[in-house]
Parts: sequence; C-alpha cells; structure tokens
Amino acid sequence: MTSKVVYLGDLRTECTHIQSGTKIITDAPLDNQGKGEAFSPTDLLATSLASCMMTIMGIYCKNHGINFDSCTAEIEKIMGVNPRKVEKIIVHMDFTGNKWDSSTLEKVIIAGKTCPVAKTIEDSVQIEFNF
Repeated sequence: MTSKVVYLGDLRTECTHIQSGTKIITDAPLDNQGKGEAFSPTDLLATSLASCMMTIMGIYCKNHGINFDSCTAEIEKIMGVNPRKVEKIIVHMDFTGNKWDSSTLEKVIIAGKTCPVAKTIEDSVQIEFNF
C-alpha cells in the first residue's frame, strides 16, 4: 500500500504515507463548500506536477554530474465546470541560482517534462510551462 486516507468529517481528510507515516490534511476549497484551510485534493494534484518535475530534474542532474542548486515553482490551478475538474495547470518555474548554459537548461527542462505525473495527466489536463 502507498497511503491510507481517513475521512475526518466536515469535508476534510487525513492522508497518511504508509512508509514514512507523514500526514497531509486536505480540505474542500472555498468554491466547493469547504473552508479552504488546507490543500484541496485538486491542489495536491496540481502541486504534485511541480514536485515530480523537480524530482526528475534532480535525478537527471545527479546522473549527469550537473549541480542543481536552486529551483522554485509557483502553480496555478484552473478548474473547469460541467464536469468540475482540473482543466489547466500553469507551472511557473524559476532556476535562478543555477550556473547552467542554455543547452543544459533545455536538457533539464525536457527531463522534468517527462515526469510520471506529467505523463499521467497530459491527455486530460492542459499544462502550460513558464521557465
């Protein structure tokens, strides 16, 4: 098993990572009857894209002897209606602090775009990248 999810009531869940015991609380968003006091499940989906990309970029850099000193991302999640679903994810990624030439930057970005989360959602969610 990967995780265990327990409904806490009041539109909240507690998600536990089995191997580490790490917990995440989710809450429904304000625009869907929640309090918006924690990540919503769809927030986690959008956020996991950037996290997965950075992980794959880190692996690529490690395997190619490239220093990966800095990366931040800001995520925009755009919801659709009928059906209510994540329609678009915009990833704004900043590599300031890395001493890469343009060729290395391009290779790192390509690696990140092949992450498992991106590959899983690419046919159902529009993804926009800004680097």
